[in-house]
Amino acid sequence: MTIGRVADAAALSIDTIRYYERRGLIAKPRRSLSGYRNYSEEVLERLRFIADAKRLGFTLKEISELLSMGVKSTSECGPVTRKAEAKLMEMNEEIGRLQRLRLTLRKMIEECGGQCVPTHVSRGSYARRRE
Repeated sequence: MTIGRVADAAALSIDTIRYYERRGLIAKPRRSLSGYRNYSEEVLERLRFIADAKRLGFTLKEISELLSMGVKSTSECGPVTRKAEAKLMEMNEEIGRLQRLRLTLRKMIEECGGQCVPTHVSRGSYARRRE
């Protein structure tokens, strides 16, 4: 299968496939006599796995780790479950941080009582303050 066909089937760009190849997420394909990349069906399945894992919030580094463990489907238990649990914990921590920030902002707004007057700073004075 040519890179264009694989890209279409996996709903990825050709550049993305080449990038994954450089990162070692997919194997370098065989080349035809005319020099075209020739991808197997297995590579297409791997690309779909990578896309699924990215949608679940996994980084390419984490996906690489999963692939090195031999995980071929996001429905497999074990390594995927552990990684998903870790990702969920990270998300919950981020949600907690955002909720604390929201409370702080609400408190600032309430304390201001609608009487805040925006201050206008010229570009020159801002630049001088940063130095």
